[in-house]
Amino acid sequence: MKSKFKLLGLTILLMSLLVSCNSKPDNPNAPEINIDFTIYPNSIEYQELNAVGGWMYLTSQLPSYGIIVYRYNLDEFKAYDRLAPNNPYACPDYRLVVSSPFVLDTCSGYKYSLLDGSIIEGGDGYSLIQYFTTFDGTALRIHN
Repeated sequence: MKSKFKLLGLTILLMSLLVSCNSKPDNPNAPEINIDFTIYPNSIEYQELNAVGGWMYLTSQLPSYGIIVYRYNLDEFKAYDRLAPNNPYACPDYRLVVSSPFVLDTCSGYKYSLLDGSIIEGGDGYSLIQYFTTFDGTALRIHN
């Protein structure tokens, strides 16, 4: 019985080490501001978000460079900051741009997936700075 507990403890220890080794640290370039607002993507004002695959730019307060909102499916949205996650201040007054299905950082040469924010081209680095989204069928809340 004692050896079963030792084996269980060793297994838990090894699993926690594996999980911690594979996790990536938070991006130190992520802006430290409070993002928390609601839009209504089914309204005419946000017509670009009415269909799956639609996207649009939204403004936000500095140090954020604005937000890219992407309709992933009928019930889910993605929201990314337009601040370049790897070289945020390499080009003055610079913002990420969408060339669907990609997000391009033409200053530093990175290309990201609009679907999940991961790096597709440009080498190692951070994924897009992503915000949480909550959609109830009418209102879309974007927050961190």
